[in-house]
Amino acid sequence: MIGNAVKVTRIATGEETDDVIDDGKDPAAKALDAKGGKKRPATMTPERRAEIA
Repeated sequence: MIGNAVKVTRIATGEETDDVIDDGKDPAAKALDAKGGKKRPATMTPERRAEIA
């Protein structure tokens, strides 16, 4: 935890650069999609998809 505080301080003072690439997407949403967000509807029957919708 202290290591993170030191890193933030170094970034704030310009000693280090922030190398995080922001693609504008929520990391949690990307993780859910990678875990099967597209697979779930593909495995459902058309009736079940219509029921959910």
